[in-house]
Amino acid sequence: MALEVKGVTDPAALPPAQVVKLPDQLEYVAGSVVSRTLARTNGGTLTLFAFDAGQGLSEHTSPFDAFVQVLDGSVDLTIGGKEVRASAGETVLMPALVPHALRAAGRFKMLLTLVRGS
Repeated sequence: MALEVKGVTDPAALPPAQVVKLPDQLEYVAGSVVSRTLARTNGGTLTLFAFDAGQGLSEHTSPFDAFVQVLDGSVDLTIGGKEVRASAGETVLMPALVPHALRAAGRFKMLLTLVRGS
C-alpha cells in the first residue's frame, strides 16, 4: 500500500501501521547500486540502498549530517580521511561538510538517514 498525502501517492513509501523488514524492501542487482527513498520531508530523507560487491560512491560532501545504518553485509567508509568498516547492526555518522566515500566490501544494504538542520 502506498502512502497518500493531499492527493499525491508515493509508491516508494512504506505502508503505514505495518511491520516491515527493511532489508527485504530492496533486492540486490548484479553490478549495480539500487536505491529507494522511503521518506522525504523538510527535515530530511530516509533512503534504502543495496550495493553489489565492489560498488561504491566516490568522495563527496553533503551540507547535512547523514547516518549510515548497515542492514546487511559490511561497508568500508572513508570519512574525513579516516577509514571505518561498519557491519550489519552498526551505525556511522557522516558529519555535514566532511568529505566521505564508501565501497561495498561485499554485497551490503544500508538505510541512509539525511538530517536537514533548521
